[in-house]
Amino acid sequence: MQPERILISRTDSIGDVVLTLPMTGLLKKTFPSCEIIFLGSSYTQAVVECCKDVDIFVAWDKIAEKSEKEQISYLKDLHADTIIHVFPRPEIAQCAKKARIKNRVGTTNRIYHWWTCNNMIKLSRKKSNLHESQLNLKLLCCYPQVKKLYSIKEAADFIHFKPQTTDCPASQYLDNDKFNLILHPKSKGSAREWGLENFSRLIDILPTDRFKIFVCGTKNEGDLMKDKLLLEQNKHITDLTGKLSLKEYIAFIAQADGLLAASTGPLHIAAILGKHAIGIFPPIRPMHPGRWSPLGKNVQVFVADKQCNLCRKKQSCTCMKEIQPEIVKNYLSTL
Repeated sequence: MQPERILISRTDSIGDVVLTLPMTGLLKKTFPSCEIIFLGSSYTQAVVECCKDVDIFVAWDKIAEKSEKEQISYLKDLHADTIIHVFPRPEIAQCAKKARIKNRVGTTNRIYHWWTCNNMIKLSRKKSNLHESQLNLKLLCCYPQVKKLYSIKEAADFIHFKPQTTDCPASQYLDNDKFNLILHPKSKGSAREWGLENFSRLIDILPTDRFKIFVCGTKNEGDLMKDKLLLEQNKHITDLTGKLSLKEYIAFIAQADGLLAASTGPLHIAAILGKHAIGIFPPIRPMHPGRWSPLGKNVQVFVADKQCNLCRKKQSCTCMKEIQPEIVKNYLSTL
């Protein structure tokens, strides 16, 4: 089976999308002449468009505004011979079937895939010990030319990511004589957080003659952080919250030296760009770094060596917040 146009459906968050990108590199390596269409959300478009292996980006949220008949017609007009449901959504699976996409790949543990997909992969993510990128690559087992399991290093090598670094006005604030460190304290609720108190303490103990510190996030997150991180009073901190588009933020990360965050999209972007990506993770399955660690050669994760069962049903992780800023500062001092 030699596919010509493959539609990859992943419409969720930035980090999830980044860990799906190895699929595009492996597909291009296996089928060099195939075209890859990425069906995502408008929010992640800037990320996908930096991937050299993606030929076309399509925003599902814009298609979803149309009538069902128009949605089916739109998918038909893409002339895809294959759709791979990486992030399963019943409405997309149903639409792809009605659009008569020939090869429709889904997992067996989604009931609606049994009548919307014709190529079923036995795959359960919830209790798996594999990394998210490895689980995504297993969906390509529908092709006999593809191995059943790839290492995390192989997954990382399949990503070909290159942003336009000229697209960022914030580049003027970078200091060539210091380590330019981006702090991304918040996560928009997508991950357990280290806590503003820890970030504030880290800012206090990092030597200003060695580190240029930038704080990034959305405008709303910036408003939440102004008091606790003393963004306005600390002159050695550059506050970029709410000031960069995602495209500009990616370009800025590409020119900085490192980024510190919880399990968020910017952390994953920093990692695949080869930057020092320092992640703070909870020791809770399936949120732990064994599943969600960033892909890259300069990745360092900090996670408490304990079970953390008491934090499982809470919004915050006490065990994660107990990781001392001094430990992170000591690591940064070695860079």
